[in-house]
Amino acid sequence: MKITGEIRSRIPSADEIEKSLAPDNAGFIETSFEDGYITARVNGESLRSVIATVDDYLMNLSVAERLIETICEENTLKNTSGE
Repeated sequence: MKITGEIRSRIPSADEIEKSLAPDNAGFIETSFEDGYITARVNGESLRSVIATVDDYLMNLSVAERLIETICEENTLKNTSGE
């Protein structure tokens, strides 16, 4: 069985976040930044492997998004405090 799918995410700093996800582009998933979206194309032969791949991808996406948000918040605090 051949399973394919696509996940498109429009989030702040999507281009930077996609760069952080790119090292995972091997075998089952390929990410790219297109038209303001992170696009992840998933391919697999078994449902179990596709589910595991998507789960890993979404966790990495969530961590990268939170990291960018934290960095932006810290930069805002530094700029408003005069540092």
